[in-house]
Amino acid sequence: MVMTMILKPSRRIAAVAALAGALVFAYAHVANAQGARVFEWVEGTPALVADLNSGQVLYSENATDPWFPASLTKMMTAYVALEEVRAGRMSMDSLLTVTPHAAARPASKMGFKAGERIRLDNALIIIMVGSANDVATTIAEGVSGSVENFVAKMNLAAARLGMHDSYFANPSGLPDARKRTSARDMALLARALWREFPGVRELYGLESIRHGSRVMRNGNGLVGRYAGTTGMKTGYVCSSGFNVVATAQRGGRDLVAIVMGAPTAIQRTAKSASLLEYGFSTFGGFGRANLETMPRSPKADPPDLRPVFCTPNGRRPLAMGESGSNRGATTNAAFAGLFGGSGGTRLPVVELPERGPPQPIRVWTGATPPGAEQAVATPPAASAGAPVSGQRPVPMPPRRPAF
Repeated sequence: MVMTMILKPSRRIAAVAALAGALVFAYAHVANAQGARVFEWVEGTPALVADLNSGQVLYSENATDPWFPASLTKMMTAYVALEEVRAGRMSMDSLLTVTPHAAARPASKMGFKAGERIRLDNALIIIMVGSANDVATTIAEGVSGSVENFVAKMNLAAARLGMHDSYFANPSGLPDARKRTSARDMALLARALWREFPGVRELYGLESIRHGSRVMRNGNGLVGRYAGTTGMKTGYVCSSGFNVVATAQRGGRDLVAIVMGAPTAIQRTAKSASLLEYGFSTFGGFGRANLETMPRSPKADPPDLRPVFCTPNGRRPLAMGESGSNRGATTNAAFAGLFGGSGGTRLPVVELPERGPPQPIRVWTGATPPGAEQAVATPPAASAGAPVSGQRPVPMPPRRPAF
């Protein structure tokens, strides 16, 4: 039997609530299918589900409020790199060199040494699945010569895409007080990635990767578990909580769901599944908001949730771990009472099965994988997508077996 009770807010939570202004913090203590204690925000944090093709907004909560993006930043890093490939200034097999600056980036990271080289396609796979900060920095320096030049391109791209609530300060998503985005802006970025680069859509939904003997699973707990999932990206820093941009396809419809500030990886997965399920049961129509025309928030700065999520030394409770979304089945019935939405909307309960064994895609450093002559390559896909505005398409290299 699942026990539910409302917890009294601590002084620490109350202080952050005051800092956040109108953001309302409501917590419940429940047990999930594995008996793990988790906490769920039920009011105030941004959420959105929209149609990737039409841009129609099917559901939103505080979707233009500023928020720290964390590793969702790497979606823009990928976008800028793919723009360079489309323009012919880079190729997917271009070799990037790890600099001492890149190698010194804090975790999460691959731990590559300065001087090692990696192909752009492998680097993109690694940042989208493994969220490696050293590799994101390597992409920036390899594409634009410096992090500063690359960040300038990130912000130019954001302005061009209409991401008016966003500012990027680095290619990784590591903490920086200047950074901000919104759920709406991340939906616009997801839409641009999906529509402009159809040949690399596989990149966003890879279940796991292998480098040597190390296997890394995608932090997106919907991959391989929610029917129709096509991927995208997760993010977490102490100041933001658990964020996700999640995409899925059913019946010819492509949807994107955004969750910001979830208190655990498990609940990030649960709410994104519920948002997508609601979206697929809802159809657009006259009078619905569009991503491009949503009114901007009066709030100027994102709330800093570090006091809620982390201790002064940056640690977080084990129950809040990033890998929690990958452990066993998620029985959302335990949280059914917590998925009340804006305007009295009730989000549906979605039962997610346990993830199967990893089936990693191989990544490597250098121009070719070790033992390439023995590798069995899968033939490339028949179509890499049509060129955009007369420019060359960006093909995704074929799937590669893990050894």
